[in-house]
Amino acid sequence: MKPVRAVTLWWVLLLASRLGATRKESLEEAFYYGTFPLGFTWGVGSSAFQTEGAWDQDGKGPSIWDTFTHSRKGNVLGEETADVACNGYYKVQEDVALLRELHVSHYRFSLSWPRLLPTGVRADGVNKKGIQFYSDFIDALLNSNITPIVTLHHWDLPQLLQGNYGGWQNVSAASYFSDYASLCFEAFGDRVKHWVTFSDPRTMAEKGYETGHHAPGLKLHGTGLYQAAHHVIKAHAQAWHSYNNTWRSKQQGLVGISLNCDWGEPVDITNPKDIEAAERYLQFCLGWFANPIYAGDYPQVMKDHIGRKSAEQGLDMSRLPVFSLQEKSYIKGTSDFLGLGHFTTRYITERNYPARQGPSYQNDRDLVELVDPNWPDLGSKWLHSVPWGFRRLLNFAQTQYGNPPIYVTENGASQKLHCTQLCDEWRIQYLKGYTNEMLKAIKDGANIKGYTSWSLLDKFEWERGYSDRYGFYYVDFNKKNRPRYPKASVEYYKKIITANGFPNPREVESWYLKALETCSINNQMLAAEPFLSYMQIMTEIMVPTVCTLCILIAAVLLMLLLRSLS
Repeated sequence: MKPVRAVTLWWVLLLASRLGATRKESLEEAFYYGTFPLGFTWGVGSSAFQTEGAWDQDGKGPSIWDTFTHSRKGNVLGEETADVACNGYYKVQEDVALLRELHVSHYRFSLSWPRLLPTGVRADGVNKKGIQFYSDFIDALLNSNITPIVTLHHWDLPQLLQGNYGGWQNVSAASYFSDYASLCFEAFGDRVKHWVTFSDPRTMAEKGYETGHHAPGLKLHGTGLYQAAHHVIKAHAQAWHSYNNTWRSKQQGLVGISLNCDWGEPVDITNPKDIEAAERYLQFCLGWFANPIYAGDYPQVMKDHIGRKSAEQGLDMSRLPVFSLQEKSYIKGTSDFLGLGHFTTRYITERNYPARQGPSYQNDRDLVELVDPNWPDLGSKWLHSVPWGFRRLLNFAQTQYGNPPIYVTENGASQKLHCTQLCDEWRIQYLKGYTNEMLKAIKDGANIKGYTSWSLLDKFEWERGYSDRYGFYYVDFNKKNRPRYPKASVEYYKKIITANGFPNPREVESWYLKALETCSINNQMLAAEPFLSYMQIMTEIMVPTVCTLCILIAAVLLMLLLRSLS
């Protein structure tokens, strides 16, 4: 069986490579010069756990990620933690200044649930210092004319909810989340008008409850992630209804969810089985959460495949949980906008060999993911630059879910080399290509309202520690105060924002040259910084010492002079 599988994969890889080469011209259409609609909003993003640090300060309770990074070796590359991270908790004004420098119109960030509710349960008490911290942060943004887009939950579940109740394996987490969301609406809703309930819950469920690569590190193969996702969807709906029933009339805000998905392109566009596999890929990825919210239930293809495989495995019922009729009605329509995160693309073909392992999300999909070796490699193994896939995903979401307002909530490229290189021209090319494909999608008719580039700062990247860098600003994690330095992409993104698009070839080319020129100067300053720091230290030591010696010598000379005169 293994040799057959190897030959099959070799053939598929060869086919993908050939198709990639022959279809390159049709997929990579000419660059489109034009501007985005009036009022289109530009921003950058981050999350609390990845940037704030201060993990046990000012009344904050532990999160599952605090426990995960502290508990045992091997959970995180280099045994890194986010105890300090970017030290963002103490650098609010500095980071707001960076946002002003970028000229963004919005900033997407998350609140730390355990910083506001140390145990995760509102009845146990609210941390007033946490409330004050985020209130001051929101005010600082608004005073700089930057709109806050606030995510309620970006993976850092309070540890006590995990330890006492099993976290997202227990339906009670939905009620606790609803209470937490209501607290946030009450405390900040007079100023926050864009709420995101969950950020990329698919990854949170799969890596947290299936593979164990993320907190809480559980490996409940083929069951845990579906159970967790089921409760997350219920929690989202409860939070939306809470806002809709209690706060919307007073605050006039919007509540949505942010779902991440790569684009899946059929390896052979003439093969119905590959087309079905690519559709299945998208439904298991995006439709898993979006379909219940927009249509009231899981995608039919998920129910069919997981149900059939469950029966083959001797189970009496499907491993995919079922919504009651009442729940379907309650969940359907609970989104004022669709948040869409996207990073890369995969070629998809049907898997024509049996799975070697037991029940799992990967096996349930019955497909194989491939990459074109000609796609630019951005450093991370999973991330390749394939701009045309972004346009296709946006158009898919637009048609699949009834033309919802779409906010792109995450899109970005990681650092290619692990160094202090500020001339990140690969990020500029990624940014240029992906935002241009987004502009084409708007031209196609997609109702896209805003774009959030990921991310403002280099930060803690979950199980990858500090090895991957997505930031516009380089952060020196070896220094206690975590200084920030602008990369070339800062200058380039600023130009896109100011022009609200791409006015003409000559001007866009000048942006690139100006960005590289600026980063070259910044690199020289960064390289000279150790010497300047040394000189500063020497100056701080030497100047007082020399002055003291001069005073002493002058005093001695004066005494000798007075003696000679007497």
